[in-house]
Amino acid sequence: MKLNAASATVATRILGIDPGLRKTGFGVIDTLGSQLRYVASGCIKSGEGSLPERLKIILDGVREVIATYKPDQVAIEIVFVNVNPQSTLLLGQARGAAICGAVSCDLPVAEYTALQVKQAVVGHGKAAKEQVCHMVERLLTLSASPSSDAADALACAICHAHASSGLAAMAGVGTRKRGGRLSR
Repeated sequence: MKLNAASATVATRILGIDPGLRKTGFGVIDTLGSQLRYVASGCIKSGEGSLPERLKIILDGVREVIATYKPDQVAIEIVFVNVNPQSTLLLGQARGAAICGAVSCDLPVAEYTALQVKQAVVGHGKAAKEQVCHMVERLLTLSASPSSDAADALACAICHAHASSGLAAMAGVGTRKRGGRLSR
């Protein structure tokens, strides 16, 4: 966590990851209260080698991003079950390599479905990729569109920022759980 000297409040840096076997997107944002600030984004490209080589590239790439940007938390998208089970299995392995990269650096990892990410960023879970990219641009006041994989990773980080602030608010004084619902 980073301390903002002017207001003596703590900023949190979040690394969002959109796992993929060929391209794993990453996006780094800072949050300070409800404010979001873009830090960096890009892709870890694993090429066309053997599966173990490609997974090592993802693992090492995530570790390098963490060493460079020093996030406090990691958010990663949960893999949906695809029509092709082989593709789902391969994507799950890429996701596992990314998670291992984060936990090997002692970072907490939160997981979100694509539906949760789209809901948090666009307002509905059936949003198109273009809508997600557009909202990421607006929420982070970017001057240009990030790549599709980087935009998805930034959206995952934004989703975590929103979820974290909501959980922090729910943990406030006077909150109690009654019949599965929170009330004040």
